[in-house]
This record gives sequence, structure tokens and C-alpha cells, in this order.
Amino acid sequence: MMNEDSSAAGGGGVKKFFQRLSQTYQSTLDRSTPHTRMRWVFAGFLLLLFVLRIFIYQGWYIVCYALGIYHLNLFIAFLTPKIDPEFDPYSQDDEDEGPNLPTRSNEEFRPFIRRLPEFKFWLSVAKSTLIGLICTFFDVFNVPVFWPILVMYFITLFCITMKRQIKHMIKYKYLPFTRNKPRYQRVNDLAGSGPGSVAGNSK
Repeated sequence: MMNEDSSAAGGGGVKKFFQRLSQTYQSTLDRSTPHTRMRWVFAGFLLLLFVLRIFIYQGWYIVCYALGIYHLNLFIAFLTPKIDPEFDPYSQDDEDEGPNLPTRSNEEFRPFIRRLPEFKFWLSVAKSTLIGLICTFFDVFNVPVFWPILVMYFITLFCITMKRQIKHMIKYKYLPFTRNKPRYQRVNDLAGSGPGSVAGNSK
């Protein structure tokens, strides 16, 4: 009985430890959400460490190639709208070229919603880079390959993928960035800039 009680207490302690660890991890992620620049600086630091280990020790090229392909897939998902305009039932056809996003001021404006949000994009990049960095400490992942072939294949794949993505953006007239989206004035600002205010300024 005492052994069973002690094993149950030990199992409960381990469970509480992992619950506390999970809560701390989630709390850290929640606090880092508004700090976009600092998050990407951290991800860039991890990526720099990974690249330095690859160049200094001249190995683990297959890990580097796999990480590059994974980051490319994440980047494409980051640039792609959540709802593909080609299959969007709320879009309207325009000259049989498929549905387009609003391009005129009198049309309804719908903000760009990414398939992969920025935070999940950063988290996936940071996690995968950290895993790749850890893999460089184990010789079992250091598979001998002719790295120039991997570089050429990755560049070719990158060019083909980005060309297809740019064609998709041009065809359906959307930009994956919200920096240049239209912004509307507030009602108070419009009232303050009415004829009365213009007359007052002219006196």
C-alpha cells in the first residue's frame, strides 16, 4: 500500500510539474505577442547561430536543406490568403478571370487574412530553427551530401514557387501586406473639417 501511495504521489508530482511548465510556456508566449520586432530578432539570432555552425563545421547540409524547405513552405502560407479567391463563394466574377478582391473605393473593403498568421509563422520558424540547431550537435544527422546540388535545387524551387505565388497575387489583385490599405477618417474629424471650420480659418 505504501509503495502504491508513493508511486501515485510521484506521478501526481510529475504531472503537476509538466502542467506548470506548460502554463509558464504559454504565459511567455502570450506576453511576447505584442513585441513583434523583438520576437523576430530572437528568431533571427537562432537562425544566425544555426548558419554559423553549418559554415564553421562544414556539415549537416541535409538538415540545412530540410530547414530551408520548411521555412519556404511557411513563408508561402504567410503570403497566401486564408480563403483562396479562386474558391471564394462571396467573390464576384470579373470578365471570366475568376473572383477578384475589391479594387475601387465604392466596393466593400475586406482586410487581408493570412492562411498562416504572423505569430504562428514566427513560432514555427523559431521552433524549427531551434530543432535544427540541436540536430547539429549529433553526428547521426550529418549525412554526407554534395551540397552545391542542394543549393541549386533549393534556388530553383524557390524561384518556381515565388513565381507561382506572384502570378496568383497579380491574377486576383491582392497584396499580402496591410501597410497601404485605405484608412477612413473619423466622423469627428470630418465634422471638424466642414465648411464652418474652413470659413473660420479664412478669417
